Amino acid sequence: MARLIKAAGAIELRDPLDDSFAALVRSIMYQQLAGAAATAIHGRFLKLFADGLSPAAVLVLPEGAMRSAGLSGSKAAAIADLAHKVTDGTVPLHDVESLSDDDLVARLTQVRGIGPWTAEMFLIFQLRRLDVWPVDDYGVRKGWTYAHKLKDLISPRALKAEGDRFRPYRTIAAWYCWRAVDTVLPV
Repeated sequence: MARLIKAAGAIELRDPLDDSFAALVRSIMYQQLAGAAATAIHGRFLKLFADGLSPAAVLVLPEGAMRSAGLSGSKAAAIADLAHKVTDGTVPLHDVESLSDDDLVARLTQVRGIGPWTAEMFLIFQLRRLDVWPVDDYGVRKGWTYAHKLKDLISPRALKAEGDRFRPYRTIAAWYCWRAVDTVLPV
């Protein structure tokens, strides 16, 4: 890990958004899409909201508006479900800072299209939690495997055990694993 830290330099996380709802929408939007495609679709989606993105604004969009902006049916359904559940109080977002990681993951995964991975990315990039270890993230697994010169891709179970030594800063270790995938280490 020391070699990886030296090669990658200081940790840099993108700035969090001002709004938790917007951050979750962004996370849903970027799931399983290449960065440029997700950025373009997200930009078109945001243009649907002249007065700004909010759960209420999503709920009054005309039928098919999200699809016309380029969202898949499943992403549109996930964003609509998030808007409904925030509005009806099933998934309140006003108190996310005060919840434990496990409680927040349990709350967020009630939303269609938000699984543990999306909730973990919210914890890392929006809430800046320092002890998140996303063992199911392919990039973290691949980076760990690469940085430690393992023959086979490490399993989530094995990676979970490896993360214990980085407590309470597993997020930082995960970030460096992602950097290993970005080829900061010589082959």
